[in-house]
Amino acid sequence: MSILYFWGMCAMGLMEARQNRSGRILKTALEDNMKFISKMLVAGAAAAVLMSGTAFAADKGVVGIAMPTKSSARWISDGNSMVKQFEEAGYETDLQYAEDDIPNQLAQIENMITKGANVLVIAAIDGTTLSNVLENAAASDIKVIAYDRLIRDSGNVDYYATFDNFKVGVQQASSLVSGLKERFGDGPYNVELFGGSPDDNNAYFFYDGAMSVLQPLIDDGTIVIQSGQMGMDTVGTLRWDGAVAQARMDNLLSAHYTDKEVHGVLSPYDGLSIGILSSLKGVGYGSGDTKMPIVTGQDAEVPSVKSILAGEQYSTVFKDTRELARVTVGMVDALLGGSEPEINDTKTYNNGVKVVPSYLLEPVSVDASNWEEILIGSGYYTADQVK
Repeated sequence: MSILYFWGMCAMGLMEARQNRSGRILKTALEDNMKFISKMLVAGAAAAVLMSGTAFAADKGVVGIAMPTKSSARWISDGNSMVKQFEEAGYETDLQYAEDDIPNQLAQIENMITKGANVLVIAAIDGTTLSNVLENAAASDIKVIAYDRLIRDSGNVDYYATFDNFKVGVQQASSLVSGLKERFGDGPYNVELFGGSPDDNNAYFFYDGAMSVLQPLIDDGTIVIQSGQMGMDTVGTLRWDGAVAQARMDNLLSAHYTDKEVHGVLSPYDGLSIGILSSLKGVGYGSGDTKMPIVTGQDAEVPSVKSILAGEQYSTVFKDTRELARVTVGMVDALLGGSEPEINDTKTYNNGVKVVPSYLLEPVSVDASNWEEILIGSGYYTADQVK
């Protein structure tokens, strides 16, 4: 209700009362109009409460959300989940994708700062490149949450929301070993290793978690790395690029497997897995009597879920982006409300300047035996999306 309309109606009522010259009529008119004014005051107060509630819901603050790329379905899902949950919680959002271009992401974050974001949620392309822009954020008293990927070399990172990334690697390697035994018996097994992008701090946690399972088996000869290629400096895949992984797998096969069979490939991400599988299928694996090697993955992207159902990729690791968004919204609510966000890890994630207080969510290993329960049962996908 317009306040001008309200007072105009009141004035009209009083004028009508003054026009009555008879005392009795005047008294009656005044009484009627006092009742009218009283009702209008009640209605006006109700409208004011409603308007103030609406204003509050739309004025909790602006959250700048910087995502690395739309080339991965996983990041699209992250962005959509955060926008939905932040807006439901009463925040305005500014979601930007940088398409794996570092200067573009820096410019996007600077723009968010200039436009007055209250909080920045950043999934960094390169976690070592943000120190200067985060100094600008700190100067404007803007809080920063590192989202899934740790931001390094800056003291201006307030919190970190992610999954237990070491456990992701453990689950990948454990699934690899189980699949090798199931498909190829007791071994020894010829295995090749792939790592994630060296500029992503998570890639090292994935690799270290996997090697905590695989290294003892390599040491005792159960697993043989025919190429000898080990360590993130050798097996890393810049920008998590599936085409780069496919080209490397092509080279490994031609250089080391002309007279040997590869039994397994540790792949830390579904986008790499699809490229690796293309290389393997290109030389005949998965056809005739040549069994498909055990290939792992991460993120439960639809093409990889379909690949699992087709008997090609063996497993993936599911990370529920809806839950990660929920945790992030909770952190922002606490930060802007003057309270301490909920965290469950204060030791693991040292970014080179400080240990960043973190909340770690649980990843879930998914294969042909449980995909429907985990992915469809949770409502993350519909059956039509993956069949």
